[in-house]
Amino acid sequence: MTKEFSEWFLHSNNNESKFQELMTKSIQLINEEAKALQKPYSGWTREQLEKGINEIIQIPKEATDANTVFEEVQERIVRNSLWVSHPAAMAHLHCPPLIPSMAAEVMINALNQSMDSWDQSPAATYVEKRMIELFSDLIGYTDTGEGVFTSGGTQSNYMGMLLARNKVCQTRFQVNVQTEGLPSEAKKLRILCSEAAHFTVQQSAAQLGLGMNTVVQVEMNDRHELCVKDAKKKICALKSEGLIPFMVVATAGTTDFGSIDSLKEIGELSEAEELWFHVDAAYGGALLLSHQYRSLIDSIDQADSITIDFHKLYYQTVSCGAFFVKDRENFKQIAYYADYLNPEEEEPDVINLVEKSVQTTKRFDALKLFMTLKLMGTDTFGRMVDSTIQLAQDTAQMIQDDPDFELLNHPQLNAIVFRYLPRSLECEADISRINQQIQQRLYQEGTLIAAKTKYKGRAYMKFTMLNPLNHLEAMKVHLNQIKEKGKEIEREGQ
Repeated sequence: MTKEFSEWFLHSNNNESKFQELMTKSIQLINEEAKALQKPYSGWTREQLEKGINEIIQIPKEATDANTVFEEVQERIVRNSLWVSHPAAMAHLHCPPLIPSMAAEVMINALNQSMDSWDQSPAATYVEKRMIELFSDLIGYTDTGEGVFTSGGTQSNYMGMLLARNKVCQTRFQVNVQTEGLPSEAKKLRILCSEAAHFTVQQSAAQLGLGMNTVVQVEMNDRHELCVKDAKKKICALKSEGLIPFMVVATAGTTDFGSIDSLKEIGELSEAEELWFHVDAAYGGALLLSHQYRSLIDSIDQADSITIDFHKLYYQTVSCGAFFVKDRENFKQIAYYADYLNPEEEEPDVINLVEKSVQTTKRFDALKLFMTLKLMGTDTFGRMVDSTIQLAQDTAQMIQDDPDFELLNHPQLNAIVFRYLPRSLECEADISRINQQIQQRLYQEGTLIAAKTKYKGRAYMKFTMLNPLNHLEAMKVHLNQIKEKGKEIEREGQ
């Protein structure tokens, strides 16, 4: 009976041919599609996609020939996916993944280890530990710093708020939330963040039992950064109402504008007001390796906790993120021990990563980052990041100089928010409608994938220019595409 199954698993006598066959077919499929790729999306409509996928998603009782399966996957799925590796895909914070990261994925998947306890991931545990140490050093944390790999910014931001909540309840109300739950006084707690902070601040507040109303939004300055002056005002106002501000969340790379809050000023304010200081550097954390722009996050070491996503500007395959704390003692706020996993009486030198994570089963994502930086080197990596920021700045200047466009931000990172200005229209509602239609039509054609966003009720387009293979001549072409499409829509409305 075991022979019947052996070809489908590694470490069996018959596995080599099946493993080699399927891996080779996968590589060939991706290579073929990548070489033939003319645009980032095929242009299939939602109706075509649903019909095409439904036709192949039929699970048979008997095995299907591999050639048939790969043909279906290639024609219906891969060919109609959004190729974020194409330079014209600039909508969201989805990076073109580096080849070393893809190679590491094969090993991660084959090993299929869970990173919760040492006995399940003996070598992998030390790889993650060492990568966390290296990045803690880059941040500027002392020997007390610590961290853990996560699924990404949502989980990391949640963990920052979780530790901050538990600590303030312990120090302010003498309540251990892990054992006793939230005290009644917790309804007075307040968190400050800018209007441009990631939605996960509100989401986490809701999930942590504090409620979204706990989050107090601070005004932005003219650079779309958290206004420290307004933060001070709001803290005073909250205290006068008998409320308890206990945390401030700064952003190093906002989703729309790529803006970086003044970490130095916010850090000083946090220290003076005894607030937990969390920095969401999911996007801008890559500046740690930048040659030209590292100074933008020079004061990040003041933070009590930090979010970094490696599947954004570090060009890792999804998912790959990390959460860091200045003082590892704060992880005790979430530590839990199970006899079958990480018994409390474990030998002192045994590392069980589950003790500082909200995940149990966790991937060996540290291998991807290790292999990438080992194969590329940090010098090349830093230049690559810098080149995308320089291109964004040059493109922003080109937009500003063109009367057919309005530029909304001068990028600190590589995100640009702008809109097309139709010369025949003055009504803001019509201008917004045309910009939305430009974005939608170009997406449907599959030629240019830009994002849409809103600012003060007006519709804008956005380029998130992560791809280092992009160049200024290509950006000129894309801006002309937008203008031509805008003029076409204008003519239709006349």
